[in-house]
Amino acid sequence: MSNDNVQEKITIADVAEALGISKTTVSRAISGKGRIGEETRKRVLDFIEENNYRPSPTAKGLAESKTYNICWAIPRDSNVTALPFFQRCMIGISDVAVSKDYDILVSMIYEDSNAQLKRIVNNRKVDGVVLGRTLVKDENVRFLKESRIPFVVIGSTSEKNVIQIDNDHIKACRELTSILIMKGTKRFALIGGSLEHVVNKTRLRGFEEGLKDQGIELDNENVFMNCEKESDVERAVEQALRNNVDCILCMDDLICYEAIGKLHKENVAIPDKIKIASFYNSQMLENVQPSITSLQYDPRELGAVAAKTLFDYIEGNDVEEKVLLSYEVLLKNSTQ
Repeated sequence: MSNDNVQEKITIADVAEALGISKTTVSRAISGKGRIGEETRKRVLDFIEENNYRPSPTAKGLAESKTYNICWAIPRDSNVTALPFFQRCMIGISDVAVSKDYDILVSMIYEDSNAQLKRIVNNRKVDGVVLGRTLVKDENVRFLKESRIPFVVIGSTSEKNVIQIDNDHIKACRELTSILIMKGTKRFALIGGSLEHVVNKTRLRGFEEGLKDQGIELDNENVFMNCEKESDVERAVEQALRNNVDCILCMDDLICYEAIGKLHKENVAIPDKIKIASFYNSQMLENVQPSITSLQYDPRELGAVAAKTLFDYIEGNDVEEKVLLSYEVLLKNSTQ
């Protein structure tokens, strides 16, 4: 193939050498920033157009004082069943980042340590952060606010002036609870995870509001929170059975899966002897029999909206402080 048909890759240095100017001048012409004569700017831009030059992300970032990276910060202590949620969120983030010529740096964060996130932010390796989980006492949110880097959280927080992208868990849990009551369920057990996670507190509130809407008092004896291990869930199921509840509501897919396993061990038929439903649906529950009533969310949409909002914020556009995304109630055989 002849050289006439090959477009050689040229650099800022090549442009500078060809025009007899400095690389700094070329960078200023590309970015549109800094003091540079209009005639020189035109020479640079004309040369670029004629030679089909496209700056690399590194060169473009240097010219615009940007890294062309964003950080996706996810909890390191997530169990295997939670990873698909964060993976699907990241797909949504990636869809938007690619369209902006950005790459994604993944940071693992612990409940008691955010050293990796701090290193990434303090070393100016990213232009913004998407925080994948919120806690009641959230040091990560406080650090990001203090660092003054653009960031959004997936979830909700009581911290002021934080951009939040979340599903409407309160409304969703309230609606599912109300529907089950209208279908004849009166006595519920609720099994949930750590109350340090904001999502669990919001789902609890939705459940309480659903009961109140239908004129049913909350029975604290049948609310089992901070069930972090399978043994905790099994004990909660045992107590719920002793208390003769009509339905077990589970705050997430893993708890629901473990509760179903315990009911099967005890030869308790679903839904003939007891109903069961989940406030979160995932592939984990797809092949369970009978099919499980649950709430359906779209993590990919959550990630995409979070990323779009972050880029709008980085670019100085107006953004809403809190966006709540929709959900779907899936009524299936487990509550018939």
